[in-house]
Amino acid sequence: MASDRRTFLGLALGATLIAASPLRADTRLSVVATTGMIADAARQVGGDMAEVRALMGAGIDPHSYRQTRTDILAATRADLVLWHGLYLEAQMEAFLGKLSSRNRVVAVGEAVPEDLLIGHEDYAGKFDPHVWMVPDLWAHVVRAVRDALIDVAPEHANAFTVNAREHLAAIDRLSAYAREVVESVPAQRRVLLTAHDAFGYFGRAYGFEVVGIQGISTESEAGLNRIATLADMLLTRGIGAVFIETSVSDRNIRALIEGAAAQGHEVRIGGELYSDAMGAPGSYEGTYIGMIDHNVTTIARALGGQAPTGGMDGKLGQGA
Repeated sequence: MASDRRTFLGLALGATLIAASPLRADTRLSVVATTGMIADAARQVGGDMAEVRALMGAGIDPHSYRQTRTDILAATRADLVLWHGLYLEAQMEAFLGKLSSRNRVVAVGEAVPEDLLIGHEDYAGKFDPHVWMVPDLWAHVVRAVRDALIDVAPEHANAFTVNAREHLAAIDRLSAYAREVVESVPAQRRVLLTAHDAFGYFGRAYGFEVVGIQGISTESEAGLNRIATLADMLLTRGIGAVFIETSVSDRNIRALIEGAAAQGHEVRIGGELYSDAMGAPGSYEGTYIGMIDHNVTTIARALGGQAPTGGMDGKLGQGA
């Protein structure tokens, strides 16, 4: 089966390279990004000079995503392919590696300095990929997107630089808002329990204990013993709110709530967080700024902190 898949990838890449025309009627750069977060950065920096396509939409889990025939065609024909790296797109690495020998392919997530990354005992030599959870870390990725676009189209370097500067200023403002609202949560309530371990950088940045039922990758499994142990923790520490994620099944969270209820401890869902994917296209939450605004506002309000209902600028839940 593995050899058949490798053969398919090779044939598909070869076929699309032959089919792709070097000349396009559209003079804008064709950019393909794996995740919505990277696509948003490319749109912000590329502006009118880039046509950006995200392979993974709202609610898609990048840990388990596999490229489709349409994805292969789009990526092969693109002027630039941007992916995260750090083992986020684990099922796509072979394809992206093969593609990089003939197309411009950049792992922008790996622009974050290694001394700022979080390692994991279950993944020797690898790092937690969820750097977008902290705006200050995501700024490194935005700069990497800017540099990749300039490398492909140096004639637009000035425009890309100006666009990036404006977006980075918005990210700085988001960072200040995030710190203000999450740090309003009382210290004893700063426990964030979610479906998988996507909030490690968030916890480190803002002083939260973060507990994921599953590990860094949603490919890991949560057994009954893990559920029982966490139910005991909720009871012992009096934790009354847990969070579901838009891109991960809520099965384990529901099982945990039921386990706590069986011990006489009521736990509610504090809200739905965007972990590995943004909100719906065209919505405020479908942008990086809106995604993080939603998360920090939801967490703060659910755990006893102070945050406006509409978020940083009153845009939450009101569309683009």
